[in-house]
Amino acid sequence: MRIVFMGSAGLAVPALRAVMRNGADEVVGVVSQPDRPAGRKRVLTPCPLKAFAEGEGFEVMTPEKIGDPDSVAALAALKPDLFIVVAYGQYIPQRVIGLAPFEAINVHPSLLPKYRGSAPIQWAILNGDAETGVSIIYLAKKMDAGDILRQETYPLGSDETSATLHDKLSVLGAELLLKAIDDIRNGTVVRTAQDESLAVEIRKLSKDDGKIDWSRSAEAIRNRIRAFDPWPGSFCTLPNGEVLKIWKAELEEGAGNPGQLLDDRL
Repeated sequence: MRIVFMGSAGLAVPALRAVMRNGADEVVGVVSQPDRPAGRKRVLTPCPLKAFAEGEGFEVMTPEKIGDPDSVAALAALKPDLFIVVAYGQYIPQRVIGLAPFEAINVHPSLLPKYRGSAPIQWAILNGDAETGVSIIYLAKKMDAGDILRQETYPLGSDETSATLHDKLSVLGAELLLKAIDDIRNGTVVRTAQDESLAVEIRKLSKDDGKIDWSRSAEAIRNRIRAFDPWPGSFCTLPNGEVLKIWKAELEEGAGNPGQLLDDRL
């Protein structure tokens, strides 16, 4: 099949690499986000997927809006059979999806319909879930609400952070994606509608979410520290006004007021 791959974040890199190396299909185009200012000097920097794709010799399309007439025309010229979308960051309208006979599929790092929206990896850890996973779905008008092609669970360890879980789910997603593509190619797809009564919509995280509320339980605080590694990070303010960043915490038996320092050696 002729595949157009759309992605931006690092989560998408293993998926594109897997499709490229699979040998059964041809990646005829890659679409990503425009370069954005990054760092203290605000230097224009490509996103991880674009940087990887250019390193592999692709000429990457970076439209500000994927649904603009020029973008749609450029995609139509590629004559795609299938769109693959992984952490792209733009809503893809039906006029784009309809260009491909096999439509568009998305790799989402959660067990949909749970955790629709951005940051599903963080929210699974934040809520202390025992498991999460990856879902391969068709794109639909409603974000993350399309029919499920394949889904696989992943057990969450007590020491898992968003950083470690991101890398594991990106690999799992790439493996599951290849199986879904085979299903499409072989005409063996089983489409399962999501149960709307079980849908969990999540909001985008902000830097302020990293501020520790010491009135929460110790377990809840530890989950937040794990969930917010590496971003937005967890922090609190010391009595002298300095900001203390906290990257790891362990649960121990003890008694004291919220936020009280129990060991004066620290």
